[in-house]
Amino acid sequence: MSLNSTLFSPCVVIPCYNHGATIAGVVARLVPFGMTCFIIDDGSNTTTQQQLSALATLHAEVRLLRLPKNSGKGAAVLHGLRAAAVAGFSHAVQLDADGQHQTEDVPHMLTAARLHPQRLISGQPIYDNSVPRMRLYGRWITHIWVWAETLSLSLKDSMCGFRVYPILPTLALADHTPLGQRMDFDIEVMVRLYWQGTESYFVPTRVTYPPDGLSHFDTLRDNARLCRMHCRLFFAMLWRIPALLRHHSHRHSHRHAHPHRYPHWSDISERKGLWGMRLMLQHYKRCGRRAFNLLLWPVTGYFWLTGTVARRASQEWLNQVRGYARQQQIILPQSLSSFHHFRRFGGAMLDKIACWRGALRWGRDIDFAPGAQQALTEGKSAGRLILASHLGDIEVCRAMAQQDKNLRINALVFSEHAQRFRQILEEFAPQAGINVIPVSNVGPETAFLLQEKLDAGEWLAIVGDRTPVQRLEGSDRRVVWSPFLGRPAPFPQGPFLLAAALRCPVLLMFALQQQGQLRIWCERFADPLMLPRQHRQQALQQAVDRYAQRLEHYALLSPLDWFNFFDFWQLPELRETSQNKE
Repeated sequence: MSLNSTLFSPCVVIPCYNHGATIAGVVARLVPFGMTCFIIDDGSNTTTQQQLSALATLHAEVRLLRLPKNSGKGAAVLHGLRAAAVAGFSHAVQLDADGQHQTEDVPHMLTAARLHPQRLISGQPIYDNSVPRMRLYGRWITHIWVWAETLSLSLKDSMCGFRVYPILPTLALADHTPLGQRMDFDIEVMVRLYWQGTESYFVPTRVTYPPDGLSHFDTLRDNARLCRMHCRLFFAMLWRIPALLRHHSHRHSHRHAHPHRYPHWSDISERKGLWGMRLMLQHYKRCGRRAFNLLLWPVTGYFWLTGTVARRASQEWLNQVRGYARQQQIILPQSLSSFHHFRRFGGAMLDKIACWRGALRWGRDIDFAPGAQQALTEGKSAGRLILASHLGDIEVCRAMAQQDKNLRINALVFSEHAQRFRQILEEFAPQAGINVIPVSNVGPETAFLLQEKLDAGEWLAIVGDRTPVQRLEGSDRRVVWSPFLGRPAPFPQGPFLLAAALRCPVLLMFALQQQGQLRIWCERFADPLMLPRQHRQQALQQAVDRYAQRLEHYALLSPLDWFNFFDFWQLPELRETSQNKE
């Protein structure tokens, strides 16, 4: 639990429009929680502006943001979320300025957000007699609309303004989809987050309508706005029906088969539809790469439409990248979509085969990044360990190394995973099967074999971005948690312990698709990697942190080269514990 929430950093966002009389009480009830509170003045009158200025002076936790004119609740909330992202917060508690929400329930909301960091946490209102009856009737009409728009009853209340937003996915959604800026915001953002894979979790909370409360709901204009929004969402839902049905079917069958289990990467079944790739590769042999690229569009479409789990993982990855890049003010190299992510994966398979078949040429199809060739050639006669990843295509580097008679790169691969994929690879490029060392775990015999190869001047390659296949039940002792793109992620200890035991130079290597060609990046990581016994855990943590930082750096250079199509930030044992606590 504590590992999963290492970077869980919540704040409060309160949109305010002429609520000067009530917001002071709201802030006073929030002060004991010690959280930074962003108040967004949405073009309020002079009296409220003065009251907000006084609050900001009185409370160090309050950060006052002002919009030049009234833009609506949605615009104010998004303005606050962007400010919170820049300040480094991961989650934002949104509540109203009129005092109707129970601030005493903030700890319950935050507990739910820690357990479910990727979900939108929403209050599920429990009303007393102060609620206007017309509001209740209107909410039920909205519930029916939302259930139709999601083909699900899981969104129990879409109008409650007491929420905890995961900031990065919410801003990623807002960046590529226009959202309602006024009273329609709460509903639309929840529905669209659900569509993109961010589900909601509901916490019961009491809601009271103060007798002197100020409501900005305009019966005519806001109801008309809500009707237009629901029509827009309903018609946008129609083309999503197949994906929504598959998603619901998957959730239902998965929960019944494994009620508390979230799959480890090695537990994800290999796709059986590799006939499409075999067909395209046959076409490539006869007609060349251009024909392959044409066929890649419909085949990618098939895998994208039918691969629900991988598609959602891709979407979550791209949302995380967009949000983190925005927070760090990094410009991404290209427009990102999960379809093109799938298409890049298909193209990477051809790159492997083309490289082994000698169809890629230096300078035209593949080249070194600045400094990479120097890092590779220094001490070339000595054995080295390449610390690789599933970012880019290390297989291309192995294939290109075959052109150098004095260099041999041996790959350590998990023998039980992706067997069909490797079968097809070796059908079209038999050389891909040489210098492969299949392993399920690295024991003494494997270690001796690896040392012999290093002593002979050969190189080894092992990936450092996937947690161990053999896991200890209820334990995370074989992983090290490290910040990656703004969230803690589990990395395996094994590759780093192996590197330290072999006492050889360690390189990082990536082959990324950039500007129409493959570019090989290489840098020195350690020479050798030292893990002194007295400070072993600290040194191991530092090594993993440095690897995660460099992996993050290269992932931002080419996000579509990320081929970990699963939830990278969660360890199944920990997620199981969280689910049991629900």
